[in-house]
Amino acid sequence: MDLYPLYISAKLAVATTLFIPIVAAPIAYVLSFCDFRGKSLIDAVVSLPMVLPPTVLGFGLLILMGPQGPLGGVWNDLTGERMVFSFSGILLASLVYNLPFAVQPMRAAFEKLDVRLLENSAVLGLSSTATFFRVVLPNSLPGLAASAMLVFAHSLGEFGVILMVGGSIPGSTKVASIAIYEAVEAMRYDDAMYMSLAIIPVSFLALLAINRLNKISRRRS
Repeated sequence: MDLYPLYISAKLAVATTLFIPIVAAPIAYVLSFCDFRGKSLIDAVVSLPMVLPPTVLGFGLLILMGPQGPLGGVWNDLTGERMVFSFSGILLASLVYNLPFAVQPMRAAFEKLDVRLLENSAVLGLSSTATFFRVVLPNSLPGLAASAMLVFAHSLGEFGVILMVGGSIPGSTKVASIAIYEAVEAMRYDDAMYMSLAIIPVSFLALLAINRLNKISRRRS
């Protein structure tokens, strides 16, 4: 059995989990505490990857990230490399696909905060940015950790979006889910079973960790 797809999946899941809070946390903060025109529209756009078929989302990203697309063209000019069918491409696709799975738990954790903390922050004259880093984030750590675990587990099982954007290039974009699919197509059921058995315990442990973190968050709130 080729173990490299498992390595690519783990690498993608870890990278997605590390990078996605940079985008998701500010969005969750704005959606939780700010009122402005167009808020519902932004909320809908952020949540859209949850309801779109992965192939539809993947096709849209393929157009944007292709050599003639706005993202792919800029990336090619900066790096001299193509974005599609590369690890960078599937990482960006994973970030987009997982964004609502990060934002929603973070938003729930932020909205559980005691309003008095934010009021005291305002009385002390802290800016919105300072409040975010010094009050909101430190008091939402269990929720943030649960969000990270959910994104990690979800990234391990990505298939449609990754296949559309990255194809199935061994050692680069061929993740475990694609390798399992190809093994089943080739009737190599043993390989598919062993690779599946390698993923199931990790996903199960991630869910146990999420449940534990949610309990901690409820106790703190």
